[in-house]
Amino acid sequence: MSIRERLSGNEAAAIAMKQINPDVVAAFPITPSTEIPQYFSTFVSNGTVDTEFVAVESEHSAMSACIGAEAAGGRAMTATSANGLSLMWEMIYIASSLRLPIVMSLVNRAVSGPLNIHNDHSDAMGVRDSGWIMLFSENNQEAYDNLLMAHRIAEHAKVQLPLMVCQDGFITSHSIENIELEEDELVKNFVGKYNPEHYLLNDKEPIAVGPLDLQAYLFEHKVQQAEAMKNAKKVILEVADEFEKMTGRKYSFFEEYKLEDAEIAIVCMNSTAGTTKYVVDSLREKGIKAGLLKLRVFRPFPAEEIAKALEHVKAVAILDKSDSLNAAGGALFEDVTSAMYVNKKQVPMINYVYGIGGRDTKSDDIESVYKDLEEIAKTGKIENPYRYLGLRK
Repeated sequence: MSIRERLSGNEAAAIAMKQINPDVVAAFPITPSTEIPQYFSTFVSNGTVDTEFVAVESEHSAMSACIGAEAAGGRAMTATSANGLSLMWEMIYIASSLRLPIVMSLVNRAVSGPLNIHNDHSDAMGVRDSGWIMLFSENNQEAYDNLLMAHRIAEHAKVQLPLMVCQDGFITSHSIENIELEEDELVKNFVGKYNPEHYLLNDKEPIAVGPLDLQAYLFEHKVQQAEAMKNAKKVILEVADEFEKMTGRKYSFFEEYKLEDAEIAIVCMNSTAGTTKYVVDSLREKGIKAGLLKLRVFRPFPAEEIAKALEHVKAVAILDKSDSLNAAGGALFEDVTSAMYVNKKQVPMINYVYGIGGRDTKSDDIESVYKDLEEIAKTGKIENPYRYLGLRK
């Protein structure tokens, strides 16, 4: 039976880590993720877990320690944000290329500069093509649930890739919400033990980790990573199905909120989905057929499934909480439009970059997007597909 609690997103993440009880947690503090290793360290000090907690001198060292622990045969976890993730950048690629299923809680924050400690998705978007599975969380419950499913996905024999669980800094990480926790023993059985096939401390099978990999083999090894990411799609759904049987909470690649008969729709990720749902409900009461596609799985990107979900809509707006600075739209916009084109689905689409550096995105802002979509659906004309939402004039 689920346990009713009231927790912040960071507390929920720390409790998930406690229930998982990894072999090693290596972390360095950075706002707004600091509380996760801070809360977890209390579980270490009071003996609730038997994890080896490594307080390192930088985030680069944190990921390096996780890589060493995972390569040695242990289950490793960490947490970071923004510039901390940037400092890990070299090791982020090494973790995925070595096929080490490390799990990280990424509390999304603007990457400097200028210095800003508030929420946007520039940190996650900066590593979107580094070979990590990426799950996004609308609220504290989803941050907790995604972490419980993370190891089952990452450690699967046909995947073996690291995974990050994203949530919005301060908006969910520090906000307290009602949440349902699962019993410790139930989580322990669901997550299971980590039994890697190959690891450095196996004296019966000497192996090398991270050798020089030149022209003769690197290409093939990168294709193997790409195939593992494709395999992750099936595994994500299988694990979600088992999780639903255990908890009653259903997850997929994305959530379709009143999308089935929608004529206009927004695509977004993380906490903005909650505001958008409120606006959808309000517009529905006025007879406007608005809908939402809330993306949960960003990597692997469910292109075919998204195209099918949006094919009937008359106009779609994709909301990006970071700017690619490429004069051609944000990362989510590029992926969604590519998915639609490749799958031969022709729907008018516009992009809104919003919420940079923690800029508030209110229901009025979201409503203005739907108003624009109504006009596009009516006329079929898009004067400018690249737009900003909530920009001060």
